[in-house]
Amino acid sequence: MTFLQEAPELPHPYRADGLLREYAGRRFAGAEHAKVEAELLELATLAAGPLYQAQLEDRLNEPELISWDPWGRRIDEIRVTKLWEEAQRLTAKHGLVATAYEGEYGDRSRVFMFLKNFVVQASLDVYSCPLAMTDGAARTLLDHENRALIDRALPRLISRDPATAWTSGQWMTERTGGSDVGLSEAVARQVDGVWRLDGVKWFTSATTAQMALTLARPEGNGPGGRGLALFYLETKDASGASNHVTIHRLKDKLGTRKVPTAELTIEGAVAVPVAGLANGVRNITPMLNITRTWNAVASAWGMRRGLHLAKDYARRRVAFGAALSDKPLHLDTLAGVEAEAEGAFLLAFRAVEILGKVESKTATESEQALLRVMTPIVKLTTGKQAVEIASEVVESFGGAGYVEDTGLPRLLADAQVLPIWEGTTNVLSLDTLRALAKSDTANALAGEVKRLRAAVSHAELTPLADAGVKAISAAQSWLVGAQSQPERLEAGARRFALTLGRSLELLLLTEHAQHMQTSGAGARAMYAARRFAGHGVMRLADFDVAESRGLASL
Repeated sequence: MTFLQEAPELPHPYRADGLLREYAGRRFAGAEHAKVEAELLELATLAAGPLYQAQLEDRLNEPELISWDPWGRRIDEIRVTKLWEEAQRLTAKHGLVATAYEGEYGDRSRVFMFLKNFVVQASLDVYSCPLAMTDGAARTLLDHENRALIDRALPRLISRDPATAWTSGQWMTERTGGSDVGLSEAVARQVDGVWRLDGVKWFTSATTAQMALTLARPEGNGPGGRGLALFYLETKDASGASNHVTIHRLKDKLGTRKVPTAELTIEGAVAVPVAGLANGVRNITPMLNITRTWNAVASAWGMRRGLHLAKDYARRRVAFGAALSDKPLHLDTLAGVEAEAEGAFLLAFRAVEILGKVESKTATESEQALLRVMTPIVKLTTGKQAVEIASEVVESFGGAGYVEDTGLPRLLADAQVLPIWEGTTNVLSLDTLRALAKSDTANALAGEVKRLRAAVSHAELTPLADAGVKAISAAQSWLVGAQSQPERLEAGARRFALTLGRSLELLLLTEHAQHMQTSGAGARAMYAARRFAGHGVMRLADFDVAESRGLASL
């Protein structure tokens, strides 16, 4: 009989995830937990069943730009995939953005919102992209207290009615680049009392949105980020015609190919200032805090999706007379992947917890300061992990992992955007240095480390927690020593930030393992902490700047 490999099946994303169930049980209790778990089970069942099957069947379909109608009219219509159409409906019904703003669970509403996204988004072909920007737009309008725009847009951005729900775009990147938005060339002019924008936006994600937040420089303003202003625009006018937006093409990307990312020109687009006519870069901070948090949680659910498939395949694939799940070396590899995924989950959701407290105004001053430094650290750390883990997962399938029609290479291609979106690793490393330059932020981070270490008392866990504390202490000593040497400080910024991120993950793993040990829930969490510690958390090596120049120039 001819041997044929079995395709992996996707396990139930909630029932098969021990850490997820433990975490939900720690954050919600009693009747609350029953209600939360019921919706997580419903979404996870959809994710493992009809949505996953639709994702596989829809693999080759991508968004399509229709520039002209049959009669020669310019329409610039983007047709999304069937799965994205279903995602629009499901998003509204389950409040995948709205839950955070409805406040049913107080400062844990953010946690519940992201738990729902965690179990379902990996089956929705990166529909999280427009949701992240929609969430970011809602928070930005609220934080800047623009009442007219809040009344106009917020009910639509957080609507649970698919017929009225909006998504938002984020149109920041121009031909001058994405990170240094202070070089933006788009211009804003006031004509007959109405602001109109002109410019080219080189990279606009989720261009099917009904509105967008964008940057432009009011005429007469000076250069740089301070001279830019943040504007709100709707992509269509009241009649449904384009708001002077011409879409040139959809971008041909490595991954996230279901996301309609476009290059476009705005020529006289009607817009409204969100928060004055200056300091645009500073005024997009609320949006970036949200989208970077989405990015971190997306990294975590991407790792978990790959791990679920790899573990199922290991039980099915027979090689050299036994299933891969019986091979010590293969199990060792998957255990390492599991530990990294669990660390990323706990770090991402720690940021979510603090964000929820800040938004609901229950955060202490220390927690508010902590969020400022945690956000870049969490995003950059999990983004790098996501790519490494996706690569391991693809390799765990052997040749099948490299064949496009299995759908597995998409895991790696889609993961590669996560260290890039919303600020690259280097950009966020410098953000981390700037955040820690303020004493309240540095003290808040020290307080978080102290809190996590104090929670650990088990004899097998204390050395692991001490390793995390020691690495952070060494990194802080390096930071003090490098302050007077700008080149040395910048050159080590990435290794410094990654050391902080990984050390925090280890401390969170040990704190969770301590809780599970105290509650008599088993040793799995301890195994994860031990394995993660074995991978190492210290990334800071103080290389000579001249050496880097010499090596990089070869």
